Amino acid sequence: MTGTLLNVATILVGSSLGVLIGSRFSANIQQSVVTGLGLVTLVLGVQNASQSGNILVPMLSLAIGTIIGELLDIDGKLKALGAWLQARFANAGGDSEAANAARLRFISGFVTASLVFGVGPLAVLGSIQNGINTADIRLLAIKSALDFFASIAFAASLGIGVAFSAVTIFAVQGGFTLIGMLLAESAGAALGAESPLIRELTASGGLILIGLALVLLELKQPRVANMLPALIVAPLIVLGAALLGLSIYP
Repeated sequence: MTGTLLNVATILVGSSLGVLIGSRFSANIQQSVVTGLGLVTLVLGVQNASQSGNILVPMLSLAIGTIIGELLDIDGKLKALGAWLQARFANAGGDSEAANAARLRFISGFVTASLVFGVGPLAVLGSIQNGINTADIRLLAIKSALDFFASIAFAASLGIGVAFSAVTIFAVQGGFTLIGMLLAESAGAALGAESPLIRELTASGGLILIGLALVLLELKQPRVANMLPALIVAPLIVLGAALLGLSIYP
């Protein structure tokens, strides 16, 4: 968990700096920064999605995962968690229009940062490798550095809600670290970046990031969090094909 704890710390520090800087920015500057982050997220999503060896796998994963997510209403629950955190730890300031705007901004920052920081190959692969070898935090150290600067930019435009995404990151990456520990205990397994399981999981995460980019660019408002089960469905498809002796690659 050392890598995840480092990542959480960098997000908290970066977000704090971003909030201090953001107060000096005008609304137009903040909006432009969000647009820039949306473009970067779009490029990152395309890069990750292109790692798939068979686009049918992430396509099916996203379709099945989204249905599951809609049935579970993950997006609604994540926003509700953001609202609870805002009410619990931030000053709600009543029911005025300004207070409602601040509440929505907090939730937006929390959900957006949770998805950006928690969906990606470094989050998954880095956490699994840290679980397999507790001394190996190389990938998570790189991710921590990237998240540090990203959290500054996000918090400058979306506010203190970005800092609370550290709660989500701790839970998500901690879960993947536990998976790595179980793999190490059961078979001493090591998953590399070229593993079909990781590649298709990364590609599915890339499609989710593209959806998030649409939100940041204000082109569409998909319920991106409801797509998260695709990250579980993708490796299950790969494992299922392997058990059946089927090749997922043409």
